[in-house]
Amino acid sequence: MQIALFQPDIPQNTGTILRLCACLGLDAHIIEPAGFPISDRLFRRAGMDYLDHVRLARHVSWATFEDWRAGQGHRLLLFTTKAATDYLDFHYQSSDILLFGRESAGVTDAVVEAADARLVIPIKAGLRSLNVAMSVAMAAGEALRQTRNPQGLTG
Repeated sequence: MQIALFQPDIPQNTGTILRLCACLGLDAHIIEPAGFPISDRLFRRAGMDYLDHVRLARHVSWATFEDWRAGQGHRLLLFTTKAATDYLDFHYQSSDILLFGRESAGVTDAVVEAADARLVIPIKAGLRSLNVAMSVAMAAGEALRQTRNPQGLTG
């Protein structure tokens, strides 16, 4: 299981997500350009010393990420408020990449078209969205629940 962030623009969210990836043993991808320098102190502070424990790949553009993914054959699952499939009703595979959009603008149409599935985390009517770090945690939790042997995790 892997987590990909499309052009993230809030360093604290990105640091928190990378900390989650480190703790859960998930590979992480940042698809640039990011809205902050990757060396930004807020990014480093949010990730704390966990950033040294996450396998992080940086892709300079959407095109380079897609070229890499095509070579690997991974399924791309886009989490978006504009989807119809509930993330709890989806069947995950351990090789999936869970993709999350930019906090301020989501993803481009090209990204939507490239996704193998578009999933939504249902929320109360009238509200816009969850914090992206919370969404990643919920999605990763469900995907791991479906694909991992519970005895493989320590607690």
